Amino acid sequence: MDFDAGWAANAQQIQQKLSESWTQALAAFRQAGGGAAANGDPAQALPAIRFSPDKLAELQQQYLKEASELWSQAMRPAELKDRRFSATAWSENPMAAFSAAAYLLNARTLMGLAEAVDADAKTRARLRFGVEQWMAAMAPSNFLVFNPEAQKKAIDTQGESIAKGVANMLHDMRQGHVSMTDETVFEVGRNVATSEGAVVYENALFQLIEYKPLTPKVHERPLLVVPPCINKFYILDLQPENSLIRHAVSEGHRTFVVSWRNPDESLAHTTWDEYIEDAVLCAIETTREIAGSDQINALGFCVGGTMLATGLAVLAARGEEPVASATFLTTFIDFAETGILDVFIDESFVRFREMQMGQGGLMKGQDLASTFSFLRPNDLVWTYVVGNYLKGETPPPFDLLYWNSDSTNLPGPFYAWYLRNLYLENNLVKPGRLTVCGEPIDMNLVDLPVYIYGSREDHIVPAAAAYASTQALPGDRRFVMGASGHIAGVINPPAKKKRSHWLREDGVFPETLADWLAGATEHPGSWWTDWAGWLRGHAGPMVAAPRRYGKGARFQAIEPAPGRYVRQRS
Repeated sequence: MDFDAGWAANAQQIQQKLSESWTQALAAFRQAGGGAAANGDPAQALPAIRFSPDKLAELQQQYLKEASELWSQAMRPAELKDRRFSATAWSENPMAAFSAAAYLLNARTLMGLAEAVDADAKTRARLRFGVEQWMAAMAPSNFLVFNPEAQKKAIDTQGESIAKGVANMLHDMRQGHVSMTDETVFEVGRNVATSEGAVVYENALFQLIEYKPLTPKVHERPLLVVPPCINKFYILDLQPENSLIRHAVSEGHRTFVVSWRNPDESLAHTTWDEYIEDAVLCAIETTREIAGSDQINALGFCVGGTMLATGLAVLAARGEEPVASATFLTTFIDFAETGILDVFIDESFVRFREMQMGQGGLMKGQDLASTFSFLRPNDLVWTYVVGNYLKGETPPPFDLLYWNSDSTNLPGPFYAWYLRNLYLENNLVKPGRLTVCGEPIDMNLVDLPVYIYGSREDHIVPAAAAYASTQALPGDRRFVMGASGHIAGVINPPAKKKRSHWLREDGVFPETLADWLAGATEHPGSWWTDWAGWLRGHAGPMVAAPRRYGKGARFQAIEPAPGRYVRQRS
């Protein structure tokens, strides 16, 4: 009887503890998502939270069940299926294993609470985002006192790892961002952005680079590449073996690339219209003049694609057709479905940014980079905090992450206009709603062959949003979906024989990506080969490759590629 009474009392205490834990989870949820803005702007604080009673009851029962099972395992939980806790030090330490298992249970519960909120989809998305950020930051792996792997390394190295971690933290504080790679290994123009070429034109906004031909003959129509101005162009020219620029040149295209200037205070009042007129349209005309061709082919990547589409609409309104075909890589034209970034955008946030910098100022590149990193906090933030500071490690050299850390600023008026007219109001696909460079914008007039690419796991430009361009443009279209994300899906050279892509050859473009995929076929390997074949059909006959850069006295080689602008740091 004494044993039974003791067991019953113990079980009752456990149940009481679990009920208290449930109450604490509810309180933590309100702290993580309910009382704070999605992006730190008080104007975006979320309203009072109400839960669906049925979902809340179901979630509570599930929590109590899983928590009871965890307690019954006597602090030896089952395998931790999370790579943050995959090291043997976690499983060998009962307290650490229990804390990790309890954390994962609470994380699942808090995310379940976000789903149980009785609110509109955008509010739930903001709650999910806020909870994800809070839980990512609170992981026991992020704290030396709870991380047995970091503790073991400190013991094994006699404290050297801690000393190195402190040094790494001080270094990162000085440079203003968490190191994702060993940045000392890379240098622009030495081992990234190394394709041979020359700057043949420049103004206050951009340099135009012409690349040296790799074939004795080139296509008559040159190719102009417009990269995003929120990043530097050399994501398309990291190494010779994964350079899309080099690939285009090796296919016989006389290739020109826009290298954006990293804005400083002298450009703090620059507008979207100026970027279109004085950069995109200027680059199109300059490329055409240098090549001596009536028309060129153009490629836009991410925001560069949106700017290219805007420029093409301006040209169409003027009755001009200097571009024979356009390629859009992970590009928004229709902003109806902006994915996770939608949590930041509403009227109050846009109005705040307009008041802050709409008439002048700079959107700092590091702020933009941090925003994009926190879209994937465990992969792009906390893993480096743990490795760099708790374990005292230097991250391995990785060209893509070096590029990712090489941030660029944006002029405030450009940024504010972009937020309101595109992200918030989706005006680019509304005929006549926008006036750019003095011309009414109507994408229905942009009637030219287009190649549209979207990445299946893209968290910045969702594949469905990239596909939506097929509905916004009236000309001959070809759409391809590649595997992986925003960058890795695009930078996928054929020689690597990695990642599939999907094509549909019947020329049908239903309203949604899901319906398009129902008739699509998966193909192994890179989409670059398909694009090269498509572009070849729009590039004209082969002519002798030029023997010098530029043309005549007006367009002389100013300096070797990659030029000065790309070397400017934020």
